[in-house]
Amino acid sequence: MILNFFDQFLSPSMFGIPLIALAIMIPGLVFPTPPKRWVNNRLLTLQTWFINRFTYQLMQPLNLGGHKWASMLTALMLFLITMNLLGLLPYTFTPTTQLSLNMAFALPLWLTTVLIGILNQPTVTLGHLLPEGTPTPLIPILIIIETISMFIRPLALGVRLTANLTAGHLLMQLIATAAFLLLSTLPSIAFISSLILFLLTMLELAVAMIQAYVFVLLLSLYLQENV
Repeated sequence: MILNFFDQFLSPSMFGIPLIALAIMIPGLVFPTPPKRWVNNRLLTLQTWFINRFTYQLMQPLNLGGHKWASMLTALMLFLITMNLLGLLPYTFTPTTQLSLNMAFALPLWLTTVLIGILNQPTVTLGHLLPEGTPTPLIPILIIIETISMFIRPLALGVRLTANLTAGHLLMQLIATAAFLLLSTLPSIAFISSLILFLLTMLELAVAMIQAYVFVLLLSLYLQENV
């Protein structure tokens, strides 16, 4: 049994080499590559339909300048969903429970959206720091508050994804441990705990997909402000 419940979030290693790089490469091997034939199978058709619908839904509120990000945001969405779902399998590791990895995605992408806004429309971008109609005495305070809130955005992106996945995995580990320990003494309570664990697993499947969608959706909203 795991002595420390947080050991499951440690990056595994073999011969002193972290295996997080291998876990990151696995999602690229899961999705099938469309063949050169005109007719695809049902799996490829469903995959293509999902990607097209998601890309349309994500790019619809953006201006034409933001449509250049369609391929990257869609790929990021599929990548996060795949890693989150694969992390729910037994004896697996979820790379997105590491704040360092999530910040490595959030910080450069957020900074790119800000730089695009400064280069393309500097007046509008800087205007977001001061709401229209602000009283003169409150101008310095609001500029400081809006600046801090802008720099907190990448941290909020990374922490949101990490916290939701970590909390779900930890709760599943706690309930599974309780069900295993109560199996010999209180079988009825153990059965109820197992049922709760099954329902929680279904919830975690939804959370894994929703959190990936929220991560990419917030990036698209930040992009929308700067294009």
